[in-house]
Amino acid sequence: MNLSHYINNPHEFAILRHHDFFNHAGVSPLPRCAADALRHFARHYEDHAYLDSGFYKQIEALRISAAAMLNAQAAEIAFVKNTSEGIATVANAIDWQPGDRIVTTNVEYPANMYPWIDVSRRLGVELITVPEVTQPDGSRAVPLDALRTALDHPRTRLLTLSHVEYASGQRHDLATLGQVCRERNIRLCIDAIQSMGVLPIDVRAMNIDFLSADGHKWLLGPEGAGVLYCRRELLPTLRPLSVGWMNVIDDQDYGHYDYTLKPDARRFECGTHNVPGLLAFKASLELLLGLGIDDIAARLKLLTDHLITGLRDKGYQVISPRNDEQWSGIVSFVSPRHDHQVIWRSLRANHRTEIALRENRLRVSAHLYNTEEQLDRLLANLPAH
Repeated sequence: MNLSHYINNPHEFAILRHHDFFNHAGVSPLPRCAADALRHFARHYEDHAYLDSGFYKQIEALRISAAAMLNAQAAEIAFVKNTSEGIATVANAIDWQPGDRIVTTNVEYPANMYPWIDVSRRLGVELITVPEVTQPDGSRAVPLDALRTALDHPRTRLLTLSHVEYASGQRHDLATLGQVCRERNIRLCIDAIQSMGVLPIDVRAMNIDFLSADGHKWLLGPEGAGVLYCRRELLPTLRPLSVGWMNVIDDQDYGHYDYTLKPDARRFECGTHNVPGLLAFKASLELLLGLGIDDIAARLKLLTDHLITGLRDKGYQVISPRNDEQWSGIVSFVSPRHDHQVIWRSLRANHRTEIALRENRLRVSAHLYNTEEQLDRLLANLPAH
């Protein structure tokens, strides 16, 4: 199937029968393929338990597909419960020394903030936050030059960023920042939950060392199933966040205890997988991979441009930066005249339209199956200025 098959297709996206849904930066509805995977798992386990399921082989196929989406190797992919677990794994895997520096922004989602606050307080690491500023066009962004300047310190060991910032929608220039980090032997850790599946990510070209993303946003999977990428060359130097029966090389030899960690990213997987979640995640991820991330990104650009034109025509101020390097699927906007809470509640209660409210900004995040007509209904239901 090509992308056009899925646009405004309630058979593939049943949410279309009930809502105009624009909160994929929050928690996405499941496409039919993912829901079918959950139903198949439930039926099989009800009738046959684990016998002849082949589910773990499918999970290994998911590892290969996730690696392909990132231009990584399967050996560099671990499965995690969520983005927080992936980032916390990285934060606690590094051998920090007092006086080391971690650079981030002051507008990160908490999943990419609290793990670093934790190690900074426990281990004497300095956490540097680069502020978001207002740009000449009224949008909000963290300047690239300010991030570069913050990296210019001999004790800086890691830069950690959201690829796309959750409140503003700013997309960071990872290719440039990754090159700077690699030249200075600084590790680059990315929270990719707001970009993976709909914007191109190449961990090799971008010099990304670590990346974490849960599947429940743009990847259209269920909550509680995500991926952690770790550059292969770094794996031998990193310790797991937790150790259980699956981290070690002979995990099927239950009576023989050999505390030798697996040589690949599976060393971060301590115990039994969330099998139904990963199977549904596999279905969604492979749907997106099959449609083509470049084509999905082009679709998002079309939809977001259409929305922004309508918002500006109606008198709203767009907060999300929109130049070629910074745009994303998130469109945040504000009104100086109206109560944002009232707008958000009215859209949900009176018009079955779902958006989000973040940092006192209204936030719209459409996906590939949404249409210009749905966005026009949203615009028509926003109060005029």
